[in-house]
Amino acid sequence: MNTIVSLCKRRGFIFQSSDIYGGMNGFWDYGPRGVALKNNIRDVWWHSVVECPPLDKNGNPLRIFGLDSSIIQNPLVWEASGHAGNFSDPMVDCRITKMRYRADQLIAYVPENREGKSFAFFEDEDEKTISSKIKKCGGGKIEDFCRVSFIDLEVSSYKNVVAPDTTEVGTLTEPKAFNLMFETRVGAVVDDSNIAYLRPETAQGIFVNFKNMQDSMRAKIPFGVAQIGKAFRNEVTPRNFIFRSREFEQMELEWFCHESEAAYWQEFWLDQRLNWWKSLGLSADKINIRKHGRDELAHYAKDGNGTVDLEYKFPFSGEGFSELEGIAHRCDYDLSQHQKVSGVKQEHVDQSTNAKFIPHVIEPSSGLTRAVLAVLCNSYVRDDAHPSGFFLNFAPKIAPVKAAILPLQANDEIELIAKKIFLELRKKYAVAYEDKQSVGKRYAKNDEIGTPYCITVDFDSINGGDVTVRDRNSMQQERVNVSLLDAYLRDAL
Repeated sequence: MNTIVSLCKRRGFIFQSSDIYGGMNGFWDYGPRGVALKNNIRDVWWHSVVECPPLDKNGNPLRIFGLDSSIIQNPLVWEASGHAGNFSDPMVDCRITKMRYRADQLIAYVPENREGKSFAFFEDEDEKTISSKIKKCGGGKIEDFCRVSFIDLEVSSYKNVVAPDTTEVGTLTEPKAFNLMFETRVGAVVDDSNIAYLRPETAQGIFVNFKNMQDSMRAKIPFGVAQIGKAFRNEVTPRNFIFRSREFEQMELEWFCHESEAAYWQEFWLDQRLNWWKSLGLSADKINIRKHGRDELAHYAKDGNGTVDLEYKFPFSGEGFSELEGIAHRCDYDLSQHQKVSGVKQEHVDQSTNAKFIPHVIEPSSGLTRAVLAVLCNSYVRDDAHPSGFFLNFAPKIAPVKAAILPLQANDEIELIAKKIFLELRKKYAVAYEDKQSVGKRYAKNDEIGTPYCITVDFDSINGGDVTVRDRNSMQQERVNVSLLDAYLRDAL
């Protein structure tokens, strides 16, 4: 991860927000290449879900509509959805360091004989670090401890626990609920009457527009509504670069269907989403499918098919995997709650039977910013044959730069041809013009940012009209006539 983070800053992918002031934990800025990568992933998702949605079992395109709802909504939305009452996490504080931790993100190493010190760590802490701290603090060998979920510990045993950032026992407080929603105020008057919240998810903007979408688009069940947008969660311990942050972007689809078909559609979308991640180049052996246990189910999924997670093996995941996307059966919870609180009917009428029912919802929900991290980690390939010793193996369709135009030398005729190629290709593709440093260093730079192709204009190009096209992965070179470059890139990309 340190290598990825360093590369992201050095090559203009991702910067710490407010970096010149020491940064702000949990917030990140996307540089020129980072925003291009993020937008490319976003556009591929939007195209595959809204513009060119999957086909149903009869070979017909599914009906899925796009939406862009407001970040700030009526506070009653969050009361109806359950966020105001349920969107909180158990937090424990350290009296010495003043650090605060989510209890459900900690694990505890407890002596097998239940005597002596126990140790709390973050759930993704590597075993070497854990073993070193246990030994340093006089706990003995890691083999003498059993690993348990911290949240399962009795509060009375906290007096024997060493917190993650201390070497002393008994510094942790008992858990307290902490609401994750960012609070703000709307209007000029500062009092409790105008409190509002930054949305913690984009889904509710879809649910409160269900009737609008159904009426304006004459939509019949089943149909979907998709949205990409910012969400905000006041994470107490944002960690692992952009994996868990306080401001992030979500890509969510709410698929409205009859209860009797919910299981089928959940399986359908699980298959679709798995194939989509693979289409971005993610390695199949690094993706895991995990069904939530009953003790993990969200309040909206208690009576349904639950949630299935697609997980990815990030560098910080240790021997396991970390969540990439959830495909949840939200039942009819959200629409029923909004009908109850707003008093506005959220029913769908079956035209063939006149039967009224509140649709169930299948929700494939993923983080766009988390997708960026997965793609960066998956694309990093060590290869001593490359000038930099590595390259980013982006799928061409999401690469920030598709091709770099490189004049071999500072020569007027060569540069004229190179600039003409650049000015033509930029009309269709994200291309770059590179004329500084040696060709070898320019190759290395473009390998590092994942550019699939480098196009070099040399002296032979002046008379013959051919240029050298270098493939990023294989480093193989071939001569292509300038007149055929457009077609070559179209096919290659």
